[in-house]
Amino acid sequence: MTMPPGRTIPLRAGLDLEVREAGTGGSPVLVLHGGPGPSSIAALIDHLASDHRVVAPTHPGWDGTVRPDDLDSVPALAAAYLDLLGHLGLNDVTVIGTSFGGWVATQTVLDDREGRISELVLMDAIGPVIPGQPVTVPAGPPDPAPQGGPSAQSLAAMRAYAGPAMGDAGMLPRLSTVTCPVLVIWGADDAVVTPAFGRAYAAGFPHAQFELIPGAGHLPIREKPETIFTHLDSFLTPGPRPPATEPLPFGFPVRGPTSALSSASG
Repeated sequence: MTMPPGRTIPLRAGLDLEVREAGTGGSPVLVLHGGPGPSSIAALIDHLASDHRVVAPTHPGWDGTVRPDDLDSVPALAAAYLDLLGHLGLNDVTVIGTSFGGWVATQTVLDDREGRISELVLMDAIGPVIPGQPVTVPAGPPDPAPQGGPSAQSLAAMRAYAGPAMGDAGMLPRLSTVTCPVLVIWGADDAVVTPAFGRAYAAGFPHAQFELIPGAGHLPIREKPETIFTHLDSFLTPGPRPPATEPLPFGFPVRGPTSALSSASG
């Protein structure tokens, strides 16, 4: 899969974003990659481009790009992407994030004061601290890296943004303020962040749909792309959405107001 060509957007003094764009019609989609980098979402960009305008930035610090010293947290990175949406004049945006990119995607929605974002999609995302559900981060890049695992530079950049905890202890209770529809997709065999983490994550949103992908691990977009595309296309199609294939724990509805998050953490 070939990535679309990129261009450099000078967002502000000292911050140039490398951005790939594809498609011209339909509602805009901002796609945020995870640790393995932009190449890991090539199939996703290609699929979405047929019906959407796709904007896919490279997180500063990945693939040889420069991370400014003051870009040292997930909120700072999310603020840069909200500035990017403003720079491009985009509204009614769906934000899709995988793994670390999912954390950044959630943060952009939480900090979206101008109401540019209308939908959120998370794939095996990290972000909130879930009691009893630690994030298992690789100690270093695979040797050799199968299917392009995260490089040492990428892991260093991710730790600069995420900090040693690899999570935000204050994020989980803030998810209840998110008013837009949310789709949470999770690999059933994910060993980095388990399905129990994903279910608790989804339960934090007032209007969330959780979909478990059998036979997929932490990168279901690589392992089960056609299944992902089916769920994604259904979610992005205007009109009533079909029921999720799996309810949230303890009988909580997948869509609609949820109860105390402590009940959903198991």
